[in-house]
Amino acid sequence: MADLNIDGMAIAPGVVETIVSLAARDVNGVVSVGDPTTSGLLTFIAGKPSTDGVEITLGENDELNVAISIHVESGNVLPDLAANVRQAIADAVNTQVGAKVGSVDVYIDGIQFNN
Repeated sequence: MADLNIDGMAIAPGVVETIVSLAARDVNGVVSVGDPTTSGLLTFIAGKPSTDGVEITLGENDELNVAISIHVESGNVLPDLAANVRQAIADAVNTQVGAKVGSVDVYIDGIQFNN
């Protein structure tokens, strides 16, 4: 995705991806965004959250379409958790960027079991 232009302000794609990643991680039950082995290491090395597992495309009417892959803790009701992730991402992008979110596709790629 190229820079997003809103009200005369250009926002790099990595900025929006970071906002999406942080919003998803704040949802109770989400362990990681993307592959947990690489995202944790990249976060440690780079000092910023990894945006691996986040894809953003510009849809009709300048709405953002988000696809996100997450790993979750066991014991969660997955449809409820996905709904919470969708809402958190839409709220964060709307509040911090001022862009409307057309869709958020949540892919649950793994479940972490606690001993």
